Amino acid sequence: MSIKPFFKSYDRTFTLLLGDNLQLLKQFDFKFDMIFSDPPYFLSNGGISVQSGKVVCVDKGEWDKYGSADYVDKFNHEWLRLCRDKLKDNGTIWISGTYHNIFSIARQLTELGYKILNVITWVKTNPPPNISCRYFTFSTEFIIWARKSHQKAHFYNYELMKKLNGGKQMTDVWQLPAIARWEKSCGKHPTQKPLSVLARIILASTSKNAWILDPFTGSSTTGIAANLLGRRFLGIDKEKEYLSLSESRKHEIENIKNAIEFRKKIKDITCTEDNHTEILGETDIESYDLPF
Repeated sequence: MSIKPFFKSYDRTFTLLLGDNLQLLKQFDFKFDMIFSDPPYFLSNGGISVQSGKVVCVDKGEWDKYGSADYVDKFNHEWLRLCRDKLKDNGTIWISGTYHNIFSIARQLTELGYKILNVITWVKTNPPPNISCRYFTFSTEFIIWARKSHQKAHFYNYELMKKLNGGKQMTDVWQLPAIARWEKSCGKHPTQKPLSVLARIILASTSKNAWILDPFTGSSTTGIAANLLGRRFLGIDKEKEYLSLSESRKHEIENIKNAIEFRKKIKDITCTEDNHTEILGETDIESYDLPF
């Protein structure tokens, strides 16, 4: 069965697939340097939160509805199993979450033979307030970093991370802002991650021209950050609405002025020595390319 992309950019650095990743990942054989995944947190339970000063429902959609603990474990085991097959032997995977799902993910990573490298605590510099005033304000998320194999060494851009941290070893606690208004210029996604987080992840664990997969791509922040940094990207999502938003975001940064402005707003990028023209120019197209 051949796969027809929902969208593939002219420069072949940004491809989107519409459908269930549990099915699509079985249909092609391609190895990625890095995977980032923001899977369902399973926290849509009718609760409320605050966004932009307004009280909103936390329900994200049917894909985020809470299931039994057994269901969550089986779901996480299956997509992590398929993703492991899509990693190069020295590849790594990053998975974001909260207490709702991150413990299940850690168990499944261990069972599947991954080696957990770090658990990053992302401290949001601008978290939403806790309107119930009955417990501490939620201001963090966790991001697990793991490699495919215990035996095969992974890539880590140690010197750059040290530079970004003022000459000191970067710790596993990152103080970075939540999503900014300018990142929603093409539309909104309920769980959109900030470019600042994805830029750091990509800079830390890949080299230029690397291939990056996001199996729950949403509005494809992973892909936008990847392209801004000269990497290549495949995103998968069930929702056509979000893939259309992803496509619009890719077109937005095809305008060189927009791309440069976005890079200037991301602290980790402005601290690198990469030349804007080199990063944003035409990416080298190697024979190693997606099979669709």
